[in-house]
Amino acid sequence: MLKALLRLFARLPLPLIHGLGVMFGWIAYLSDKRFAKRIQNNIASVDIAQDQASRNQLAYQCVKETGKGLLESLAIWFRPPDSSLKWVKTCRGWEHVEKALVDKKGIIFLTPHLGCFEITARYYASTGPISVLFKPARKGWMADIIEAGRSHSQIKLAPTTMRGIRSLLKALRNGEAIGILPDQVPDAGDGVWASFFKQPAYTMTLVSKLAEASQATVLVAFGERLSWGRGYIIHIEPLGVEATPQNMNDAIECLVRQKPEQYLWSYGRFKQPRQHVETAKIASD
Repeated sequence: MLKALLRLFARLPLPLIHGLGVMFGWIAYLSDKRFAKRIQNNIASVDIAQDQASRNQLAYQCVKETGKGLLESLAIWFRPPDSSLKWVKTCRGWEHVEKALVDKKGIIFLTPHLGCFEITARYYASTGPISVLFKPARKGWMADIIEAGRSHSQIKLAPTTMRGIRSLLKALRNGEAIGILPDQVPDAGDGVWASFFKQPAYTMTLVSKLAEASQATVLVAFGERLSWGRGYIIHIEPLGVEATPQNMNDAIECLVRQKPEQYLWSYGRFKQPRQHVETAKIASD
């Protein structure tokens, strides 16, 4: 029943989806004190807004964009791929993808919690297979929705387990693409502390291990959300330097400063990592 309702919701035009998203964002902000406090604290801890008035303004913009992001993700998941791709107005930097495909060493897409990070994988999947790393949801019904929504003939889901990470390395060695949220906080032992907006942030080492083992091209991708439901502009650029945790954070920070209101400031980027059951190790052979 829920999936059927989501498929009906996904048929709505994007301006209406984003309008409902703004309402949802404000409801969450006003009713959930933890959600509101996390946004406020994260913005206050970085140097992206210089005074309280500008910090408040950024927080209010973030509330609206966060609501849009949640509802647009559901729509993208349950809308026919060809239909949702019509929302992409242009892609800037596709030549970097074409060059990487010629090299045939695989592509690592780094897509941070910025803008519409669901549309980027769908966009690439229209041309070739991509394996996306994800943390399985703790609640069964939510995991079922995510798996059903993200499933696509060209999109493979790789859980954050030893088996899932091995599948990412296999995909790269086959010359395929993978997608990773590089600002997702890894479990203890799977990352190092690196600076992000001059604050210590526990950052994954997985990307550098995969890049070293496969010699894949590392690209940074960002789906900019246009105002008034006008669609998206996808930006793609090479990381340009070694894929160390600090270099990744620097690249993400540079992107966030372009559209700070579209960053997911409600995410616990500066939290302590949780203990894990298994540590993913990448063999170099």
